[in-house]
Amino acid sequence: MVKRVAVLSDIHGVLPAVETVLAEPDVTGADLIVLTGDIACGPQPTAVLDLLRGLGDRVAWIRGNADRELVEYRRGLRDSIPDPIGPSAARGLREDQVDFLKGLPTSLTLPVEGLGTVLFCHATPRDDEEVLLVDSPLEQRAQAFADVGPEVTTVVCGHTHMPFTRLAAGRLVVNPGSIGMPYGRPGAHWALLGPDVQLRRTLLDVPSATARIAADSSFEQVAKWADYCLNARCTEDQAYEIFGRQTRPSGP
Repeated sequence: MVKRVAVLSDIHGVLPAVETVLAEPDVTGADLIVLTGDIACGPQPTAVLDLLRGLGDRVAWIRGNADRELVEYRRGLRDSIPDPIGPSAARGLREDQVDFLKGLPTSLTLPVEGLGTVLFCHATPRDDEEVLLVDSPLEQRAQAFADVGPEVTTVVCGHTHMPFTRLAAGRLVVNPGSIGMPYGRPGAHWALLGPDVQLRRTLLDVPSATARIAADSSFEQVAKWADYCLNARCTEDQAYEIFGRQTRPSGP
């Protein structure tokens, strides 16, 4: 039984954001840090992976769709990535990092004090790209969790970059939001589990972080990318409009 879990999702290769969150007392004091995917696809993928891998067994990893896309690009299985920064991130990874991302699991289940058995995944348990929003139909939620055992009382996911908690299909569903690419409001969003669920936000020195990212990355449009992402210039209304047009993909 794990007492306290810090959940960090959708870091997207933003080193200043993840460094700031890792310095939070409730993160340093957590028994475990769970990363719910989309860790490396961003401006500083190598440094982010090295930092997090250096924490050893304190970190449990889950692969997201963007991590999968980096591996597929490097292995010649695709010739493009939806995020324009993706090819640059993929090229920047070392071979050992590509192998590491390829070997990551797509879900993790563990008992958390006060919450029971918790399933961690990236988007939904059945698909790493499925869109699950706070107001998604209950029928979709029931279908998304159809193969999840009855012992699982809480599902923690990421992917949509907007934090929420809600009851659905008899389970508590939690999205911690995004560390490096927040939608709706600036800040690095994360969650603390056990014995309850707390949605947290860590504010960044955005100008300093943007300058540091621009200096570290070889991506030609990195300054524009960092400004857009760290300032959350994608509003929640825009995100909902985009996600509302998406249906469940067929999967890889």
